[in-house]
Amino acid sequence: MLKGFKDFLMRGNVVELAVAVVIGTAFTAIVTAFTNGLIKPLINTIGGSDAAKGLGFNILGGNDSTFLDFGSVINAAINFVIIAAVVYFILVLPMQKIQERRKRGQEEGPAEPTDVELLQEIRDLLKEQRVRDNA
Repeated sequence: MLKGFKDFLMRGNVVELAVAVVIGTAFTAIVTAFTNGLIKPLINTIGGSDAAKGLGFNILGGNDSTFLDFGSVINAAINFVIIAAVVYFILVLPMQKIQERRKRGQEEGPAEPTDVELLQEIRDLLKEQRVRDNA
């Protein structure tokens, strides 16, 4: 039972899905708080005439809805780089090392069913189908 679970986890598509979920949810709140609380104020200090608005400018003077906020774009880029680095070093790199070990034969890969196991499964399915048809 545990071997089957390990085989399931070690499939490539499961790991890729886990990476996508982690990038989308788990680290976003922490990294956003870090960049909004520490990085963005630093970026805002090098802003234009109104430091409260941050790094950017108004296209039309006096119209705040035309403000181009470069500080937020830089903040989002830093956010992405931090999240991608954490996911790479915590999930992707270790998985690559495990897959390399498998290729060298140091770690057993996912178990594939034998011919006998496949035939037994087919037999059991046929028996179940007959029971349902006769009922």
